Amino acid sequence: MRPLPDSEPATPDVRSPTRYLLHLAARTPAAIALGVLYGIGCMLAQALVPVAIGRAVDEGLVARDTGALWVWGGTVLGLGVLQAVTSILRDRCALTASLAANYRTVRSVTRHAAALGSSMSRRVSAGEALSVGAMDATRIGRALEILAHGAGALVAVCAVAAVMLSTSWQLGLIVLVGVPLMAWAVGAVIRPLYGRQESLREEQSALTSQAVDIVGGLRVLRGLGGEEVAAARYRARSQEVRRSAVRVARLESLLGAIQELLPGLLMVLVVWAGARLVVADRISVGQLVVFYAYAVFLTTPLRLLTVTANRFTRAHVAAGRVVRLLSLAPDPGPRPAPGRGAGPVPSARGAESGGTGAVPPGAPGDLTDPETGLRVRAGLLTAVVCADPDAAPAIADRLGGYASPAARYAGTALGALPRDEVRRRILVGDHDAHLFSGTLRDTLAPAHMSRDGDAPLLAALRTASADDIAASLPAGLDEPFVQGGREFSGGQRQRLRLARALLADPEVLILVEPTNAVDAHTESRIATRLAAARRGRTTAVFTTSPALLRVADHVVHIVAGKVHAQGTHTELLAEHDYRSLVLRGATAP
Repeated sequence: MRPLPDSEPATPDVRSPTRYLLHLAARTPAAIALGVLYGIGCMLAQALVPVAIGRAVDEGLVARDTGALWVWGGTVLGLGVLQAVTSILRDRCALTASLAANYRTVRSVTRHAAALGSSMSRRVSAGEALSVGAMDATRIGRALEILAHGAGALVAVCAVAAVMLSTSWQLGLIVLVGVPLMAWAVGAVIRPLYGRQESLREEQSALTSQAVDIVGGLRVLRGLGGEEVAAARYRARSQEVRRSAVRVARLESLLGAIQELLPGLLMVLVVWAGARLVVADRISVGQLVVFYAYAVFLTTPLRLLTVTANRFTRAHVAAGRVVRLLSLAPDPGPRPAPGRGAGPVPSARGAESGGTGAVPPGAPGDLTDPETGLRVRAGLLTAVVCADPDAAPAIADRLGGYASPAARYAGTALGALPRDEVRRRILVGDHDAHLFSGTLRDTLAPAHMSRDGDAPLLAALRTASADDIAASLPAGLDEPFVQGGREFSGGQRQRLRLARALLADPEVLILVEPTNAVDAHTESRIATRLAAARRGRTTAVFTTSPALLRVADHVVHIVAGKVHAQGTHTELLAEHDYRSLVLRGATAP
C-alpha cells in the first residue's frame, strides 16, 4: 500500500458516525470500488458453478455426450480459476481499504490529541483515548474490509434468485421470500445488540482508565497500603464489564445461531420443493442438482451478509466514539503556523483585537496575564505565590498559550501568533510532566543537542542538582529509561524534569512547583543554581518555597485570582497572609 499523503486535513469535518465512515470510504475510492468489483466477480463465479454442473449432468451424463461433458467440465474449471484470482484481488483491495481507514483514524485522533494539548487530559480519560486509537480504529477498518465481501454476497443472492425464477418460479419465490425474512430476523437481533455494544464499550473504556490509573500510581498505592483496595475495586469493575460482555455474547450467539439455522431451513425447503418438482417431471435431474447446490451455496453469501451487518454495527459504535473525540474543540490559544494543515492565518485587527499578529521582535518582552494582572518581567526571575494552589497550573497554562484568555507577549496576544513560534519561545514545565522511554540522554536532550556533545546536558543536570542521578546509574547517560521513570523516586523524577526544561533554554521558562518533592538542602542548591543559570532570561516560578523566593528578582502574591501584592521576598514578608503562607508559621528572618 502506498504511503498516505500528509496533505489531508488533520481532523475531518464530520458530525455523525455515518458521515465519518463515508468520509473514510471516500478517501480510498479506488481500493473500495475495485474490491467491490472483484468481490462481485468472485461470488458470481462461485454462483455460476452449480449452473455449469447442472448442464454437465443434463447435456453430458444423461445425454451421454462426451463433448458436452468436456465443455461444461472446462467451464467449471474456468469459473474456479476466475474465483481464485478475483478472491485474491478482492482480499488485497479490502485489506488496503481496511489499513487505510485504520491508519487515518489513528492519525486523526493523534493529531487532534496534539491540537487539544494539555486540555485533553481534563476532558478525555487515558483509557478512552487508548481505546479509540486502538480498538475503535480496528473495528472501523474491519467494516470497510468486509464491504467487498458483503457486496459480492448481495449480488450473488440476487443472481441465484434470478436463475431460480427463470427455471422454476416456485423455487425462485422461496428464495425471494426467504432472504428478506432472514434479513428481518437478523435486524431484530442487531438493533438491541447495538445498544449493548455501546454500553459495553463505555464500561471497557472506564475499566481501561482505572487500569491506567492503578499502574501509574502503583508506587503511591504501595506506600499508602492501598493495593488491596485498588485491586478490589478493579475486580468489581471488571466483573461488571464481564457481565455486560456476557449479555452482548448472548445476542451475538443468537445472531450466530440465526446465521446457521435460517439458511439451513431455506436449504431444506428448496431441496424438498425441488424434489417434488422432479417427481412431477417439471424440472430435470440436472436442475435439481443446481437447486440443491444453490441451497448449499446460499449459506455462504447469507452468512456474509449477516457478518457485514454485524461489523458495520460495531463500526458505527466505534465511529461514534471517534467523532465525539474529534468534536472536542481545542482551548483558544496560539494557532498553527501557515502551511501545516491549519489553513490561512486570518489577518489581525490591531492591538485592541488581540495584537498585530506579527512575531514579537528578537528582544524578549514582558509576558502578561490579563485575567490576574500578573506581569512576568523580561530578563528577570519572577516568583509567583498563589494563595490557592489550584490556581498556579491554570495561570501557567494561560501564560504558555494553552488556555484562554490569551496572555500577551511583548504586547502581542499569544492567540495571534503561530503556535510553533509560541512553543519555541515559551516553555511551561509542569511538576508532573511525562518522561518518555529511552536512554537518559535521549529522554532529556532534544535531538539537536547531540551535535553539541554532553556539555549542555551535564550543565542542566548540575543546575537541577540531578548530576548525582546520572552518576549513580551503571551506564550513566546511556542507561535505559523506563517509561514514566518508575525506577526513580518522586524527587529524582522532578529534578530530571527540571533538567530537561533547562536544557531546552527557551526565551521564557515557566515552572510550576519545580522543587516541592525534594529535601530542603537540595532545594536550596537548585534555587541558587537556577537563578545563576537563568540570569538575564525571563523566568516565572510558581512556588511557595522560601529558598526560591529569596533568589527571585520579583515576587507576586496572587489572592482570589488577582494580583494582591508584589515586590521582593523581604518586602512581602511584612504582610501576614504572605508570611504565613510561605513560612508555614515559622518566624520571619
